[in-house]
Amino acid sequence: MASLENCPECGSLFVKNLRSVCDACHQEVEKQFELVYSYIKKRDNRTATRMEVSENTGVAESLISRFIREGRLHLTHFPNMTYPCTSCGEEIRDGSLCRSCKENIRQGLEEDRKDRERKDRIKEREAVTYKTYHSFNAKQ
Repeated sequence: MASLENCPECGSLFVKNLRSVCDACHQEVEKQFELVYSYIKKRDNRTATRMEVSENTGVAESLISRFIREGRLHLTHFPNMTYPCTSCGEEIRDGSLCRSCKENIRQGLEEDRKDRERKDRIKEREAVTYKTYHSFNAKQ
């Protein structure tokens, strides 16, 4: 459903439909994409890093990273191109997290699973009612 919103880039009002920015900002982003793409499609520039592409085109590194994350630039054709991990900023070539951050998340989930299992075992032990039998030696 379309809604009236302010463009996050320039602040102007626009009808938010399929895009999250106004038409003027969208066109500017498209121009910058064309600059980047025309630069890196040249054989001599295919080995450029993201920083080199940014310096030579004037397009911000963050915008180049956005193009990569959106799948508009495929790194299989550009061996030195990387972008930052969304968690720690380490340079990566695929996904959104580096190996270290993925491993930290995996370990955290594993620890959480073990903690929940331990708490469940404690609850089960507490829920067991023990029957106590008393014997009385009737010495009179």
